[in-house]
Amino acid sequence: MKATGFISLWTLVSLPCGPLANPAEREDVVKHAIKLHRGKGAVITQRKQWVLESCRKLSGLLRQKNVVLNKLKNAIRAVEKDAGLSDEEKLFQVHTFEIFQKELNESENSVFQAIHGLQRALQGDYKDVVNMKESSRQRLEALREAAIKEEMEYVELLAAEKHQVEALKNMQHQNKSLSMLDEILEDVRKAADRLEEEIEEHAFDDNKSVRGVNFEAVLRVEEDEANSKRNASKREVEDDLGLSMLIDSQNNQYILTKPRDSTIPRADHHFIKDIVTIGMLSLPCGWLCTTIGLPTMFGYIICGVLLGPSGLNSIKSIVQVETLGEFGVFFTLFLVGLEFSPERLRKVWKISLQGPCYMTVLMIAFGLLWGHLLQIRPTQSVFISTCLSLSSTPLVSRFLAGSVRGDKEGDIDYSSVLLGMLVMQDVQLGLFIAVMPTLIQAGVSTYSSIFKEILRILILIGQILFSLAAVFLLCLVIKTYLIGPYYRKLHTESKGNKEILILGITAFTFLMLTVTELLDVSMELGCFLAGALISSQGHMVTEEIMCCIEPIRDFLAIIFFASIGLHVFPTFVIYELTVLLFLTLSVVIMKFVLAVLVLSLILPKTSQYIKWIVSAGLAQVSEFSFVLGSRARRAGIISREVYLLILSVTTLSLLLAPALWRAAIMKCVPRPERRSST
Repeated sequence: MKATGFISLWTLVSLPCGPLANPAEREDVVKHAIKLHRGKGAVITQRKQWVLESCRKLSGLLRQKNVVLNKLKNAIRAVEKDAGLSDEEKLFQVHTFEIFQKELNESENSVFQAIHGLQRALQGDYKDVVNMKESSRQRLEALREAAIKEEMEYVELLAAEKHQVEALKNMQHQNKSLSMLDEILEDVRKAADRLEEEIEEHAFDDNKSVRGVNFEAVLRVEEDEANSKRNASKREVEDDLGLSMLIDSQNNQYILTKPRDSTIPRADHHFIKDIVTIGMLSLPCGWLCTTIGLPTMFGYIICGVLLGPSGLNSIKSIVQVETLGEFGVFFTLFLVGLEFSPERLRKVWKISLQGPCYMTVLMIAFGLLWGHLLQIRPTQSVFISTCLSLSSTPLVSRFLAGSVRGDKEGDIDYSSVLLGMLVMQDVQLGLFIAVMPTLIQAGVSTYSSIFKEILRILILIGQILFSLAAVFLLCLVIKTYLIGPYYRKLHTESKGNKEILILGITAFTFLMLTVTELLDVSMELGCFLAGALISSQGHMVTEEIMCCIEPIRDFLAIIFFASIGLHVFPTFVIYELTVLLFLTLSVVIMKFVLAVLVLSLILPKTSQYIKWIVSAGLAQVSEFSFVLGSRARRAGIISREVYLLILSVTTLSLLLAPALWRAAIMKCVPRPERRSST
């Protein structure tokens, strides 16, 4: 009986049947198939009768579908031969018939896909998880493709419906005389239709077949409950001007970046609320830190912690907030360059170039040594060491803001050395991001391909050095021929109106940022060089521009430090406080000792005393380790646990940095300079 039931089921599966009439019949077919397969069905004659009746129905539907297709073909030929219809009307009717043909064919294909899926399931092993996962993936791909086809068909039906409504309006207008106002409105309507056709980007159709594009199932969440209740119908939901949120199966959240109809202005209210909330909460947090003697930036970080995922979780547009915060880094480095004249840069360029390179090499060497002892993969050791070797440029820039640099003639200014080394580390950051794909490949490569990977890294280093040479050559040309006339023109046009001056300086900064980005060098270096080039015009120019740009920098810096707080997780730090404190102190002490060792070798004897201050400024981990860590985690270089450790060590090192900086200032800087440096 079991064999007979399986044969009956196989007969049903093998028949090229059309779609079932309704869901109830489909459910009955499934139940009967299961009973027959288990041998628990009715008698043999009843089973044969059930198979015959089911297949007779399916075959009848298939024949009926072929008849309808023939009628549609005849209707299309009749429409094409009808001389009384315009070309546009013919095209519309033929398109409508073709949509119906496609609907019938897709329904038949879906039945065949279901039959093949059932066949694969019967042939598979229910104990083999890999086979079941592959079958599930194939079904998921089929469902995604079916959803895309259905979405396209729905869009085509909407277009056909719109065309039909317009045709009816045209017929009504032809049957009655129009007033002058109606004629004007009709002309405006036609012009608006042409405008929509011109500006509409068929992004969906253009990108669905692009290599690397995946179809994903997403949830659409309306802006709030009031909107969802108010927009009861589907058409009202589609025409709503608010912004919906899309959530994919990996819990990533997306918002609208460019609407289909660009003629209607829209605003991301979530982003506006996030910026307003950060601005309001930053005041009491910064005020509290100032009261207890901490730098205000830690108040802004606390603000991010309170509003972020580990706190109230009220920030919805995290990526947008972080993006805006990046402009705080750009303007901070611009002002750093504005105080960093080309003469000072020329004085310390050798130290700035050698120091970070030596420190990075030593950090990687220690990382490989500890990785060998702890049995950590070399690629992971190299990544962690390089990540921890970077120091925070915005943090140290805040330490140095407004500090007095009255060193003796002939001595090297500690702030010049420190900022020069930090800017070179930013260049190393760009190089490391470029080398990261090679590092990922090296993690899965065999020893036979190691030589190729080393050669590729050397080629990348050569490209970076060539780009740096091109950047500095461009800076020399700008300083000699362009920056002077450009600033004088800005100064002349901005008399009585600082708007032109601010816009001109910002545009020049963004131009240098774009140039360094195109040359695959750090964007931060472009901002720094823009400030250094403008500072070559004299002290009065520097003071004037600083008064205009500093308020912008301060606001954007608040957003930047708050975005750092979004990635601080106090609960994780509390759970692993002992381990994290040990790791953080080890990293800080190691960086301090290595910096002292390197600076002792490359600094002149008359400037050896500044090595303690410079080392204290470098003895923390850059906030860019968040970016590098996230990329490495997605690429599989590091695990989730290592990523959280890097984030926590970075945060704790940034918190320890002010104490270490003050200690170095108290020890090495004469009393007149302490007030402003701390």
